[in-house]
Formats: sequence, structure tokens, C-alpha cells
Amino acid sequence: MADLAQTMAWTFTQEIDTPDSIKELLIAGEEVHLAYKTIRDVAVVTNKRIIISDKQGITGKKIEVYTIPFKSIVMYSTENGGTFDVNSELELWTRSGKFKLNLSKKVDIRKLDKLIAEAIL
Repeated sequence: MADLAQTMAWTFTQEIDTPDSIKELLIAGEEVHLAYKTIRDVAVVTNKRIIISDKQGITGKKIEVYTIPFKSIVMYSTENGGTFDVNSELELWTRSGKFKLNLSKKVDIRKLDKLIAEAIL
């Protein structure tokens, strides 16, 4: 199995509107709560899962989509940024392993924390 910590190496930089390319992936009854921009990718939090659209290659035409269903998360932690550590962190323990996502100081970690708690508790 690949090392999830290396695979999930995104930093959510700011909230955005949900891109149409992600709306096409939603199933019946699924609602978007938050969408984030990364450097060139998109991460969306719905009522059922976290979706990350990862553009690859020089042109970004190749796209890999990761789905992390909330039902697979067994534990999580959040850490807000401090004086010298400006990024906040979200760690998720799933049935597949543990991984970490970074959030810039523009992203409200507690808002995301509450959404995840509502989805898995």
C-alpha cells in the first residue's frame, strides 16, 4: 500500500465556490458544505465525504480524484496554527491509514472541524 502521508500532500489555501467539475461527481442527496483551493487543485467537503481533485502533469489535463468517505474515518485531530507555525493541520485516521492535510491561515480550521464532527459522530 502507498504511504498516504506522502500521497495526501495538499495545502488548502482558501475557500472557494464549488467548481462545476466537482458538482458532476455528486450523488443523489449529497450536498457541498465547503470547497477549498489548493495550489492548483480543489478539495470539497460534502455531507458524505471529502473529495480532492488532483491535477497532474504540466498541463493539468490529467486529473486524479480522491474520495474519503466519512464512514471510513475512525478518528481525527485538528491543530490550529501558532506564531511560528502558520499552517493549521487536519489528521485523519481511516481504515486505509493515517494522513495529514495542511490549511493556510486563511482557512478556518474550526469550521472544518465542526463539519467533520457532525458527519462522523
